[in-house]
Amino acid sequence: MAESTEQRKSRHLDVCLDEDVASRLPAGWDAVRLRHEALPEIALADVDVATTFLGFSLRAPLLISSMTGGTQRAAEINRRLACAAEAAGIAFALGSGRAMLENAALRSTFDVRPVAPNVVLFANLGAVQLNYGVRVEDARRLVDVLDANGLYLHLNPLQEAIQPGGDTNFRALEPKIAALCAALDVPVIAKSVGSGIAPSTALRLIGCGVAAIDVAGAGGTSWARVEGKRADDASRERIAEAFGDWGYATPRATAALRAALPRLPVVASGGIRDGVQVAKALAVGADLAGLALPFLRAADESDAAVAELITELVTALRIAVFATGSRTIADLRDALA
Repeated sequence: MAESTEQRKSRHLDVCLDEDVASRLPAGWDAVRLRHEALPEIALADVDVATTFLGFSLRAPLLISSMTGGTQRAAEINRRLACAAEAAGIAFALGSGRAMLENAALRSTFDVRPVAPNVVLFANLGAVQLNYGVRVEDARRLVDVLDANGLYLHLNPLQEAIQPGGDTNFRALEPKIAALCAALDVPVIAKSVGSGIAPSTALRLIGCGVAAIDVAGAGGTSWARVEGKRADDASRERIAEAFGDWGYATPRATAALRAALPRLPVVASGGIRDGVQVAKALAVGADLAGLALPFLRAADESDAAVAELITELVTALRIAVFATGSRTIADLRDALA
């Protein structure tokens, strides 16, 4: 019997929480150095890390990256993440809504507006699903039902190729992405899935009407390795492991996008694990920094653990800004050592 989308999403959670699925390519944050200012001439209290992204106000440049939904156990995880994001004034992206489109009964695993009425919220779909029956009307319905502020459109050819029975027809997607962007009343953000996005690809996506890019580079969770572990097939797992260091490391991918497209809204995600790395991501060109696995682990524990993680990230970010002699996150662009 074919595995259902709900079963696959539940297995993804198990693999991410219990197995070693980290990219074998180092994220590269150690190579990014920030200036230390021994005489900053400001007080820590002067530091302001508030920002705007796609017109939305945030109290810190943080995004809880897309993780889960579509399985009943995801409902509590998403509730905890959404509540904490709302309280902290940061953004939150849901996992792929494909399961909800297939089964309306799974809406509750995604629907966080009742507990987070003001959070900046992004729904999520796989771009390739536009070649497998998902219509523009479906995407609009997903955004409307979840009352989302935008739509993440993820690009995951490597994951789909390794996934048993994956959806691998990526032909002629650009016109469909363009039609989707034109039809929606909310911004569309294109993201990779742990491999990065090259500037040339970003240019094509911008041409389709995409409003922002999340590089989602290598260095964090390897979805090739996740699918290999999930396959329960030794040969398939060996193939997946061969791609364990595939892709562009997040700092490199972020810096390349910023250099090529100076005004493009950019999210850096992939292997970011603490507030200093958030500061480094901003310094190399990101507007927001996204984290997934640390938040998944915290949400699997408790509401308090998620809130504590956000506090730690923001506190370390503010100290990093202060220690470079900067007042705002925009100033970090001039703080590379």
